[in-house]
Amino acid sequence: MRKYLTFKNLAGAIGIFLFAGMVILFGLVIYYSQTLPSFQEIAAQKISQSTKIYDRTGAVLLYELSGNGQRAVAPLNQIPQALKDATIAIEDQNFYSEPAFDPRGIARAVWVDITTGSLAQGGSTITQQLARTAFLTTATSFVRKLKELILAIKLNKYYSKDQILGLYINQVPYGPNIYGAEAASEAYFGKQVNEIDLAQSAILAALPNAPTRYSPWGAHKAELLTRQKLVLQKMLDLKMITATQLKDAKSEVVTFQPQFSGGIRAPHFVTAVEDYLIQKYGEDVVDNGGLKITTTLDMNLQKAAEQSVTNGVARNISLYDSHNAALVAEDPKTGQILAMVGSVDYFDIKNDGNFNVATQGLRQPGSALKPFVYLTAFERGYAPQTVLFDVPTEFSTEPSCPAVPDFNNTNTKCFHPQDFEGTFAGPVSIRTALAQSMNIPAVKMLYLVGIKNAITTANAFGLTTLTNPNQYGLSLVLGGGAVHLMDLSSAYSVLAADGIKHTQTMILQVQDSHGTILESYNDQSQGVASTEPVRLINSILSDAAARAPLFSASQNLTVFPDHDVALKTGTSNDYRDAWAMGYTPSLVVGVWAGNNNNKAMKRSGSSILAAVPMWHDFMVQALQLYQPETFPQPDPVAPTKPILNGDYTNNNQVHTILYYVDKNDPTGPIPQNPSNDPQFNHWENGVLSWAGVSIPNFAAQYNR
Repeated sequence: MRKYLTFKNLAGAIGIFLFAGMVILFGLVIYYSQTLPSFQEIAAQKISQSTKIYDRTGAVLLYELSGNGQRAVAPLNQIPQALKDATIAIEDQNFYSEPAFDPRGIARAVWVDITTGSLAQGGSTITQQLARTAFLTTATSFVRKLKELILAIKLNKYYSKDQILGLYINQVPYGPNIYGAEAASEAYFGKQVNEIDLAQSAILAALPNAPTRYSPWGAHKAELLTRQKLVLQKMLDLKMITATQLKDAKSEVVTFQPQFSGGIRAPHFVTAVEDYLIQKYGEDVVDNGGLKITTTLDMNLQKAAEQSVTNGVARNISLYDSHNAALVAEDPKTGQILAMVGSVDYFDIKNDGNFNVATQGLRQPGSALKPFVYLTAFERGYAPQTVLFDVPTEFSTEPSCPAVPDFNNTNTKCFHPQDFEGTFAGPVSIRTALAQSMNIPAVKMLYLVGIKNAITTANAFGLTTLTNPNQYGLSLVLGGGAVHLMDLSSAYSVLAADGIKHTQTMILQVQDSHGTILESYNDQSQGVASTEPVRLINSILSDAAARAPLFSASQNLTVFPDHDVALKTGTSNDYRDAWAMGYTPSLVVGVWAGNNNNKAMKRSGSSILAAVPMWHDFMVQALQLYQPETFPQPDPVAPTKPILNGDYTNNNQVHTILYYVDKNDPTGPIPQNPSNDPQFNHWENGVLSWAGVSIPNFAAQYNR
C-alpha cells in the first residue's frame, strides 16, 4: 500500500510539473509572440545589400560599400536549381514536406541537450535558420531557440516554401563577412550566381554550416571540398542528380578567385565616387541599398598612373625633397575620368596619404595658368607673333618701388619677377613666350587683358576656385591663385576638345538592387570658347621645337613619336607646387608634385622636372591605347596694327607695347597719350634700357 501511494504521489507530482511547464511554456510563447516582428514587419523586412563599385567594364570590382559586410540579392528565378537542390540536400531534406520545424529533429536535439547538459545541438530547419539569420542573433540559449521556433512558424504561414528558400539563400553567411549566394559567387568564382554549375553550387551549399572555417581562402579548404562531395552524394541519394552528374561534378577542379587583399582598388577615386553617391542618394542607401555603380575608371590606365606616381615620388624625394604627387587622366571628348591618384600611398596615414590632392587640395598652378591668359589675349586681337619684351620690369606702381627693378630689394610691395634662370630674352613673340613659359611677358599680358577678363575665361573653362578678381594681383599668372588638379585637368580638356567643355564625371551608370537604372552617363557639353583662339594655344603648346629651349636635355620627355602632344608646365614661385599638364585630342593628363603638408620643395636644377617625368612615364603607356591624332590647325592671323603683327621696330621706333595699344581696345587707335597708363613708364624704361644696349646705334637711328 505504501509503494502504491508513493508511485501515485510521484505521478501526480510529475503531472503537476508537466502542467506547470506547459503553462509556463505557453506563457512564454504568448509573451515572445508579442515582442517578435508581426506579419507586416516580416513582409517589410529588407535584406541589407552592399553597394558595389566597378571599373568602366563592369567586370573589375573596385570596392564594396556596406554597413554590415558584403551582401547581394539574386531574384528567385536567377538562383540555379542546382544550388536550391544542394542546399535542401545538405541542410533540410524534408523542407517541402515539413512544417516550419522538424519535430523529430527537435526531440533529438532536446534529448542530446539534456543528456549532455548543453545547448549545442541544433535541429534547425531552413525556415528556422532564416528566422535566426534575419531577425535574431546566433547566441545559444533556450530563449533564442524559442524565439526562432515562433518566428519560423510565422514565416511558414506568410511565405511559400520557394520564397523561404530564396530568402535563405540570399541572407545566410557564405564566408567571413559575405552574405548571400550572389555575393559569395562573385567573391569566390568571379561570376554571378546564375552562371555557376553543379560543382560550384555544391561548394556554396557546403559553406553555411561553418562559413569561416570552410572558407576557400582559409586553412581548411580540403574540408570544404570533402563537404562538397558529401553534398553531391546526398543529392544523388535524393535523386536530384544522376550518377553521371555526380561523377562529373566530383572530378571538376573548381578554381577560386584570389582574396581581394586591401579591399579597395583606386582608393582615392573610389572615395570620391562614394562622396558623390552619399551626397546624391544618402548614406543608408549607399551602405545598404545594393547599388551597382559602373564608373568611368580604366583599370589599365589606373595601374599605369599608380606606378608612374610611385616611381616618380621615389625619385623626387632625393632630388627635390618632394614626397607626394597626384595624377588625373580625363577623356576630353566625354569628360570621363579615366584614372586618378590622389596621393602616392592612400594607406600611408602618417603622411596623410588618404588626402586626395586631386579633388581636395588647393594648390597654386604657377605657369599652368598662362594658356588661359594668352587665350584671352587672342580673343581680344593679339596674335602668336605679337611681341612682348622680356626685360627687367617693375610692375608695382607704389612710390617706394623704383621704376628700374632692384632685385635685391626686399620691399614686399614691389613686384619684379624673373624666370627660373634669372636671364632675360628681350623681344619675344607670344608663341615663344608661352612655349618657353617666360614670366615677364605673361605678367604683361595679364595686365593687358585685365585680371577680371582672364578670370572670366578661367571660370568658363572650369577653374571654379578663382572667384574674386579683386583678390589677385598680377602675380595670378605666376600662380597667385589656387586650384584643384581636377579642375585644372577639366580646363585643359576644353583646349583638347577644341573649345568644347564636357562636364566631368566619374559615373557611367547607377543601378538599384532590382536592376533599375537610377542614372546613366549623358554627355553634357557646351562651347565655352571660339575655336580659333583655342587652336592657336594648341598650336603653340604642341610645338616641340618652340618649347625645346625650356627643357634642354630633357626635351625627349616631351616628345612622343607619331602623336601630337601639347604640354604646359608650372611651378609656383615658392616651389611648393610643380605641374605638368599635357594632352592630345583624346587624352588629358595632369600631374602635380609637392608635399601634402605644403612644405616647399628643394630648388634644385629645373623644378619643372618634379612633375614631367611622371607625366611622361604615364603617357608612354597610355598612348599605346590610342591612335595618333592631330590638333586642328588655326587659320593664319595677320593683325593690321604692326606691333600686334610682330613688327616692334616699325618706322625705326622701339617702344613698349603700351605705346601702341590701349589695353581696353587693343586693335583700336594708338593712344594719344600712352603715359596715362600707370604701367607705361615702368615698361618703357625696361624696353629702352634693353634697346640702348642691344640695338647698334639705337640713340642715333631710333625713336627720333
